[in-house]
Amino acid sequence: MKIKRDLLIGILESAKEAYPYEFIALLTGKRDIISELIFLPSISGEESAIIRLDMLPLGLNVYGTVHSHPSPCCEPSEDDFFLFTRFGKVHIIVCYPFTMRDWKCYNSMGEEIEIELV
Repeated sequence: MKIKRDLLIGILESAKEAYPYEFIALLTGKRDIISELIFLPSISGEESAIIRLDMLPLGLNVYGTVHSHPSPCCEPSEDDFFLFTRFGKVHIIVCYPFTMRDWKCYNSMGEEIEIELV
């Protein structure tokens, strides 16, 4: 799996704008390259973000989720693990201070994985 560098930069900027609240969106693209975000109605706070997956239109190719942590920890919470197992195969967490070094990717089992920047 790969992610476009410009998209990752946009994700980090969105997280900065949402700070101190969490930011959440879905990941999509083509041919195993994550290139776009899908925004659905969500509720964000300082400790969690809830996305309305029931409002996802049918037929979209969704690879997984992305959300921010307003702390300097990119490790998944128990709620994150629950989301990972329910939806998608790639999950990105970006954390404060939201630089190109402040993100990690996980699979649906919550195991850290590498994805390539393109």
